[in-house]
Amino acid sequence: MITHIVFFKLKDRSRESAERTAQVLRDMEGRIEELKYIEVGLDVIHSERSYDIALVTKFESLEALGAYAVHPVHQKVVEHIKEVSESSVTVDYEG
Repeated sequence: MITHIVFFKLKDRSRESAERTAQVLRDMEGRIEELKYIEVGLDVIHSERSYDIALVTKFESLEALGAYAVHPVHQKVVEHIKEVSESSVTVDYEG
């Protein structure tokens, strides 16, 4: 199992903006066969070093993660994220 975690810092850090983007992420559920698990969380601390949204996804293999990366549904999400995010960081691990 591959776990793919991404943190997003938004340009507009308001709760409303974070909720809109979180929903865009959640809308991938059930639309990409390779995506076996998805969780989206909004930051509650709001410190200077905090990121606004956490995305946790799981895949059966690196190949499945690769298929997700190029899937048209995911590519639409990537377009949205490029418009609204200031920065992001990611971690991918087996286990």
